[in-house]
Amino acid sequence: MDNQDILERIKALVEEEHGLREGSAQPGAGTGAPDLLRLQQVEEQLDQCWDLLRQRRAKKDYGENPDEAEVRPVSEVEGYQS
Repeated sequence: MDNQDILERIKALVEEEHGLREGSAQPGAGTGAPDLLRLQQVEEQLDQCWDLLRQRRAKKDYGENPDEAEVRPVSEVEGYQS
């Protein structure tokens, strides 16, 4: 997976995230529980994609092989402090 593939995946996930947010905000949409679960999954996948892209760019900047970057577990990516 190269940077362009990752960016395309991010775009698709953002579109899905927006659709989920718009769908759960509409009246009569039901409880929204399944949508909330999927929304959480999409947000976690987005964080993983952004992390992978940052890893790839950092490796390239430091003369390393960007293809050696790996997707980190959600527990690790979600545990980062701002």
